[in-house]
Amino acid sequence: MSRSFLSLTALAREEFQEILTRALDGKRNKAAWGKPLTDKCVALFFEKPSTRTRISFEVAVVELGGYPLILTQNDLQLSRGEEISDTARVMARYVNAIMARVKSHSTLESLAAHARIPVINGLSDKFHPCQALADFLTLKENGIGKGAKLVFVGDGSSNVAHSLLIGSAHYGCEIVIATPENLLPSADVLTIAARLGGQVTITQNVLQAAKDADVLYTDVWVSMGEEAKAEQKKENLKKFQLNEEVLSYAKKSAIILHCLPAHKGEEITEAVFESPMSRIFDQAENRLHTQKAVLEFFLK
Repeated sequence: MSRSFLSLTALAREEFQEILTRALDGKRNKAAWGKPLTDKCVALFFEKPSTRTRISFEVAVVELGGYPLILTQNDLQLSRGEEISDTARVMARYVNAIMARVKSHSTLESLAAHARIPVINGLSDKFHPCQALADFLTLKENGIGKGAKLVFVGDGSSNVAHSLLIGSAHYGCEIVIATPENLLPSADVLTIAARLGGQVTITQNVLQAAKDADVLYTDVWVSMGEEAKAEQKKENLKKFQLNEEVLSYAKKSAIILHCLPAHKGEEITEAVFESPMSRIFDQAENRLHTQKAVLEFFLK
């Protein structure tokens, strides 16, 4: 049975670092990739709309010599009630790997359990590991290394926060989550981060969190599928905005990250988003490079 990539726990620390190094080498020298996916087909399955995941994975598969097969739920019999386990077993007869961007993490777990080919998490409600790899590549290329202070401001229970918690343990940096008391990270994710040796602080004081930060990171307050509780979440998070005052507490050399899409004026001000300290679009580009490294690693 092939290895899957459902969260960063699928990687040992050395493998995590290997993927970042490979991605950075490939970013600097595109010819270094070769064509490791020649004669391979990768199904790219989307339950949710996508910009960066869709484009970066499709381009990555093509540039590595493979064939990307784009599928939505409406393209499959899942829309008529076919079980995910049956769908997985059929897809495994046709393709070499599956990247899935799904609503529920349990969908990925079922795909991986039954497909017996690599399944890559393009996003689920619990984890967003491909995004986190791009985030830490952005730290690496900016010379922000082991022992740095990464501050996430926003919903601590989000898939991005969860992946940053595990990724920071692998990377060797401190992570501070500034979040309301009712939006704390899942206990099981905190347990994993602790087991991996993570240095984690959780606080409700945004300015204290930002003090001497090397990285300030935020994400949208309301994710896809949370529209029914949008107003409640916005009220909970209104004091957790990445703004000029918060930025003033960070190091002068700090960088600003946001995994996009951004709602300027909510989780981040336009001035901070457009700041010279922003590496947001480098971070978005890095999705392509880290996903090439993930595809090569799990399909080699």
